[in-house]
Amino acid sequence: MPKSREWHLVARPHGWPTPEDFALVETETGEPGPGEILVRNLYVSVDPYMRGRMNDAKSYAAPYELNQPMQGGAVGEVIASAAEGFAPGDHVLHFAGWREYALVNAKASVKVDGSLAPLSTYLGVLGMTGLTAYAGLLRVGGFKEGDAVFVSGAAGAVGGQVGQIAKLKGASRVIGSAGSDEKVKLLIEEYGFDAAFNYKNGPVAEQLAQAAPDGIDVYFDNVGGEHLEAAIGALNLRGRIAICGLIAQYNATEPTPGPHNMVKVLQNRLRIEGFLVGDHYDLQPQFVQEVGGWVREGKLHYRETVVEGIENNVEAFLGLLRGENTGKMIVKL
Repeated sequence: MPKSREWHLVARPHGWPTPEDFALVETETGEPGPGEILVRNLYVSVDPYMRGRMNDAKSYAAPYELNQPMQGGAVGEVIASAAEGFAPGDHVLHFAGWREYALVNAKASVKVDGSLAPLSTYLGVLGMTGLTAYAGLLRVGGFKEGDAVFVSGAAGAVGGQVGQIAKLKGASRVIGSAGSDEKVKLLIEEYGFDAAFNYKNGPVAEQLAQAAPDGIDVYFDNVGGEHLEAAIGALNLRGRIAICGLIAQYNATEPTPGPHNMVKVLQNRLRIEGFLVGDHYDLQPQFVQEVGGWVREGKLHYRETVVEGIENNVEAFLGLLRGENTGKMIVKL
């Protein structure tokens, strides 16, 4: 059996993680036992939620254990199988990322077809991030045709898809915020947003008011903080907020102030709901069919930022937190 390299969390970060919080460890790969498959990972995912799992705090997912291999989404090739229905050469999506080889319970993996879509897309546009966008906008955000939609972090893997799904479903106007002029250009020219702005160029509330003079009906929040306050101020009567992520405060060491205009929630009968994609897997078949169709027809565009090599996994993750990715951040092994 081949040797494998895997990333361990060796210290819990305080504030921004540093490379010293992680270690790349070489291990022996075991033979698959009954019901198991041995997978050679081809692509692994890094995602913002992983920052939360580095804290030893009660949350919706158990914290990463120190000095143990970290987990995350991965797509790989089966190289040995002791599980019915899985054979060497099959490609599978599973959750034992951050490593080169993984022994996986076959029940915790799903076969994917590289002939229908590139394998990397099962970690992004057709994977968990895509379903997050789909469920968050349509179910949690209660989107309906004619709504005006604002998306923060709109050039990220989830945000870019939210805006495009809204357009494909008949939004009256889609506005996005991003952290660079280059990303703003991408949102308008490639993703088809009606308006976009660089949140570093001025107060979010002012830029949003200019981009959405008639207000907004749905806000898809990936950022929190100043963006959330601006959206509350711009939402029309019975507006909805779907809280997907709060990346602005993931590395904060002090409590971050909340929006100062919560009275608007009362006045305009707004609804704010946080959500986790795991609560919406019943939408998966519908999502793959609808979004897969849009991707094949070229109606829905996606970007991937690909970093090469397991040894660069941590750098890819830190780059993601710094906003250096456009679209889904993926490590190719």
